[in-house]
Amino acid sequence: MGKIMSVTIAIPARLASTRLPRKVLLDLGGKPVVQHVWERVKKMRSADRVVVLADGDEVAAAARAFGAEVLLTAPECPSGTARLASVLDQLPGDFFLNVQGDEPCIEPDLLDALVARWRETQCELVTAVARITEAAKLANPNVVKVVRGENGRAVYFSRSPVPFRRGVPVADWLADGTVPYWSHIGVYGYARATVAGYAALPVTRIEQIESLEQLRFVEHGKVFQTVETGYHPVSIDTAEDLEKARALFSA
Repeated sequence: MGKIMSVTIAIPARLASTRLPRKVLLDLGGKPVVQHVWERVKKMRSADRVVVLADGDEVAAAARAFGAEVLLTAPECPSGTARLASVLDQLPGDFFLNVQGDEPCIEPDLLDALVARWRETQCELVTAVARITEAAKLANPNVVKVVRGENGRAVYFSRSPVPFRRGVPVADWLADGTVPYWSHIGVYGYARATVAGYAALPVTRIEQIESLEQLRFVEHGKVFQTVETGYHPVSIDTAEDLEKARALFSA
């Protein structure tokens, strides 16, 4: 019988967000935003441990107040991946899921599906993708696109509409349904060795050009599996996003 692999869920929670300062602690339906994320994650079937990665004492105190396990991380960590890597020696686990602290509607079933894909493939990384059905989303550089291989592996991530359909008018790229286009849902799963080796991976040129941290893994030859989902994030990046989320929760 093989070794039982343990799963740790990390929720990076950063107070100093640029576009909406303090967003993880802002009120949403009577609770801080990050508490909704934590409660959703706690509904998973496959999580052995859930920990909030706080960037300071205020976030840590708030998270402990609603019952979360907390680890303090350096405020200057540039990404959730870097935040997780910085405290890896304090965390057990063979597989880690990184769930952003501003995703109050994240689906526990999707997170379980990501764990299942990792168990099935033993891939280095796994993430989620959703089918793009609207031309506006395909053209929007804020919607990150994913090119997938036949086996579900992520080949490339881009802010541009990819793959490019030579000889087909852009207006028809979605209309005939012959080529599936996928958006990236920013939940990441990593094998422990992948997180442990993150700091040794140099920043890459294409990562900087596209401003997409996941391209560092792709450019360094890491295997990135994907899971299809119908979930579309309700992430909170602006004051407008927060008001929309409040309306959703009050409804």
